[in-house]
Parts: sequence; C-alpha cells; structure tokens
Amino acid sequence: QVQLVESGGGLVQAGGSLRLSCAASGSISGINDMGWYRQAPGKQRELVARISSGGRTNYADSVKGRFSISRDYAKSTVYLQMNSLKPEDTAVFYCNAHVVIRGSEYNLWGQGTQVTVSS
Repeated sequence: QVQLVESGGGLVQAGGSLRLSCAASGSISGINDMGWYRQAPGKQRELVARISSGGRTNYADSVKGRFSISRDYAKSTVYLQMNSLKPEDTAVFYCNAHVVIRGSEYNLWGQGTQVTVSS
C-alpha cells in the first residue's frame, strides 16, 4: 500500500520552531513534486511550500523567510522546517506528493498533523 506518513506536529509557543516530516512508502517508481499544505478552522486548504524533483522550491508569501522545505531523495521524505512561528500558523498541515506507480502519476495526501501555536 502506497502512503504518506507525517510526523512532527505539536504545540509550540509563538516564536518557536517545529520540523515536520513526511515519508512516502510502498511500491513507488518515483516521486515528482512534494509539498506541504495547511488548513485552518473555517478556511480552505492552502499551499505552504512545494519542492520539485529537481529541488526548485516555492513558498506562500506568508511563510517566506520563516519556513524552509527540503527533501531526502534516498528516504523519499520531505521536511518542513518552521521557525518564528505565529499563532496564525495554527492549522492542520498536510503532506502532498505526486508519485509514479507503474508508469502512472498519482496525487497522494497524508493524514494531516496538527500544529498549534500559542500566543
């Protein structure tokens, strides 16, 4: 079974840091883009950061300079380092990956991990 498993969420005070991890597992031939999205209560899911297979990154304006996305190709894992966290960063964070399975590309989502930033 192909899946994305996230870890690293939790409760942190404003100004603190957290690191999220997301590992892809299963019979995957390859992984193209990977990324992180978030959804706050009452709001739509939004892009936080993405990283291409070639390492090109893009970020939401609201997190530029504070968050950093990276990936370990050997471990099929994507990370999100979050610094200078603000209460408005509170949300469920979802990992996303475009994976290749037997020649076809699929859009996978993780189960979500809660990030809560207290003021």
